Amino acid sequence: MAKNPDRAETLFNKKEQRERDGHKAMAEYEAEQRAVREKTAKLRALRLARDAALAQAPPAAPAKKKRPADAAKQPDEAAD
Repeated sequence: MAKNPDRAETLFNKKEQRERDGHKAMAEYEAEQRAVREKTAKLRALRLARDAALAQAPPAAPAKKKRPADAAKQPDEAAD
């Protein structure tokens, strides 16, 4: 009968260790999720501020398309 109390104590210790590990893992998971939510909120605020600033700014005039340098020289060469 000497083995049964030792075995029961070993099983109890293993069960306690698993429980502690579970609590630790859950705390780490919750901390990661909290960090993700905070980062998402920060990025959302920055995006909304950028969008609001862009909405208030006047639209930029469209840039004129430039002709390629070769196309600009062709009429001169045709005159020669």
